[in-house]
Amino acid sequence: MLSLALARQTWGHRLPAWLKLVALLGLSIALFPVGDPLVLGAALAVVLALTASLGPDALRQTGRFLIPLWPMLALLLAFHLLFADLADGIVIAVRLLTLVMLANIVTMTTALSDMMHLVERVLSPLKSLGVNVRAISVAMGLVIRFTPVLLQRAHVLLDSWRARSHKRARWHIVVPIGLSVFNDAEQVSDALRARGGITQLNRNP
Repeated sequence: MLSLALARQTWGHRLPAWLKLVALLGLSIALFPVGDPLVLGAALAVVLALTASLGPDALRQTGRFLIPLWPMLALLLAFHLLFADLADGIVIAVRLLTLVMLANIVTMTTALSDMMHLVERVLSPLKSLGVNVRAISVAMGLVIRFTPVLLQRAHVLLDSWRARSHKRARWHIVVPIGLSVFNDAEQVSDALRARGGITQLNRNP
């Protein structure tokens, strides 16, 4: 669930967040034991059709989101080709791709505020134990929101490295990314404290 939500409204936005998450959980449990490539291929086709029904921008966003997944799928297939059964590798790859695209549909059609509100409702029984469920939901929201930001920043640093050196960047950008993470965390912390902290946010959502 690393892509951002679509800016415009679709049929998926009209569905409640809890229904989409329950459907995602149920479909994940149902697809996990399936080993027939034809069944998994049909499921992937249905998910692709659902993504297309959200509009061309949803297809483009999904395509960009899946780019980091292709090398992992290629390694998975290569491993099964060399050391195991290629058919099993295809089954695992198609299942993984289907589930990731399903999760991406949920992310694209669910506002982050709705997701955070749902987490608070699910964890509300823990309030009696003294757990700050608002802090948990805010932390989850920050992870979802800042992950694509950090990925984009990594791409910018890689482009800057390529513009200045013919060598391939490996560990060289780890420190700048790490420092930027700490800087972002400090700024977010200051912003939360300026607004009264998590407790104040809980009283004034």
